[in-house]
Amino acid sequence: MIEEIVTVHDKFSVEIKMGYEARKDRKVNEFSVKTWLFIPSKLDINSSTYKKEDFYNDFNSNIRLITPPYSLREIAQTESAVFSYLKEAFQKVANYPNSKNEANYEYHIRMFHSILKSALRREIQHMLKNGMDDDRRFLIEKYLEDIRTIAEQYRNLRRIVSVSTIQKEMFDYYLFGDEFMSNQFEQHSYYLHRGLKKMYPDDLASSKEDILNLIRDEIAYKRSKGYLVVEKDSQDRNRWLVHRRSVFNKYFEGQLLLNSRKKKEGLFVMQLLYSIAAGMAMIIGAGLTFFFQKSLGGFTIPLYVALVIIYMLKDRIKDLSRLYLVGKINKRFFDHKTVIRVKGDEKIGWCKESFDFVKEDSVPLRVMKHRNRSRIIDIESRGVGEKIVFYRKLLRLDQKALDNSYGNYNITGVADIIRFNVSRFIQKMDNPEIPLYYLDDDEFEKLSGEKVYFINMVLRFKLDDETSYRRYRIIFNRRGIKKVEKV
Repeated sequence: MIEEIVTVHDKFSVEIKMGYEARKDRKVNEFSVKTWLFIPSKLDINSSTYKKEDFYNDFNSNIRLITPPYSLREIAQTESAVFSYLKEAFQKVANYPNSKNEANYEYHIRMFHSILKSALRREIQHMLKNGMDDDRRFLIEKYLEDIRTIAEQYRNLRRIVSVSTIQKEMFDYYLFGDEFMSNQFEQHSYYLHRGLKKMYPDDLASSKEDILNLIRDEIAYKRSKGYLVVEKDSQDRNRWLVHRRSVFNKYFEGQLLLNSRKKKEGLFVMQLLYSIAAGMAMIIGAGLTFFFQKSLGGFTIPLYVALVIIYMLKDRIKDLSRLYLVGKINKRFFDHKTVIRVKGDEKIGWCKESFDFVKEDSVPLRVMKHRNRSRIIDIESRGVGEKIVFYRKLLRLDQKALDNSYGNYNITGVADIIRFNVSRFIQKMDNPEIPLYYLDDDEFEKLSGEKVYFINMVLRFKLDDETSYRRYRIIFNRRGIKKVEKV
């Protein structure tokens, strides 16, 4: 199964998260994603102005394992699997502080907090999407209870590693996790407060004080431990707080990032084609040389001129042959092949990708149907058309290697997180505001209208015999991305 989430990441970047969930009954899972980007011609994005290197710089991809799917309620249980793994790792490093146990201790801390963050996010989303009043109120109460239980259990583990056998560096990993966890509790409780205020004000009225008390308690706890908290009148401290949170996010979520080694695909075949092109040119050149030598006799001025012309033709024939053969073979090969490995350097699969500009008549009719170009777009692009970028990705996972990748944790697949930066697309844009005039009684009032551009993105997902399509529209102008719509 392939799932996608497309959102605005920052002012000039769109984030595309794709989850590839493997089927347990298959030894090998193969996923195919094809993407067509329909770009307005007036932005002057084409094969001359936008090279492969530009695209791969703008279309940055990171592949990571999907976070093991534990619920917040499951984590909070006294004998939960997640806490049992964590406690066992703490006891081992406290009793036998060797390099293996230290690495295992750090690994389980990072896994725990990565799992907890994901569980918090899902729990908030579930509460805000729940349409049953009684269920939602129960979930809010349970959320507050579970957070306090998890905080208490994790902080009780401090006694295990607060011993003389544990070096400060090792103890710091525990403290980093404690600070990161407290930040997550505070931030997600703010998200819950904001969501209830917007969608369910009655629920907020009944649970507001409990939510705020939880936030106050976490802030007070962080102050007592010397952790940074948001300060109203201190830009310096807040700057360090933002930096510290960013470092923690990368550190804990980086546990699930996969090693990847990218290489250009088809290098051997490409070199073989170059040799064939050179051979073809040599055959034609040698044949012409023999023909003219026989026709013109010994070394004469006409033969000398003929040999120079043959040499010139040979080079052109070689280059043209290379272009023709490489063009044909590029349709069959991908640009890159990335071998995907877990931290232990065990291969769990590979990913291939390619990019090119294509003509509209080569785009499948089903894709054009999903593109659903309006009449206004038709007259806008008449004569010049839209420029179409075609990006394809093929990903293969070895199920056995995936199951063995992270021990006891249940890994269901991998996630591909793509950041698509549109900064190169704004260079030829018009001013972001256009003057408009509004007639108010007998007077004109000058207003401004926002000038925006659209990139339409059609995605085709294929797993075995199942095929599905999605369409998104990126709305942006010279000031940045306004929003992303699922159409």
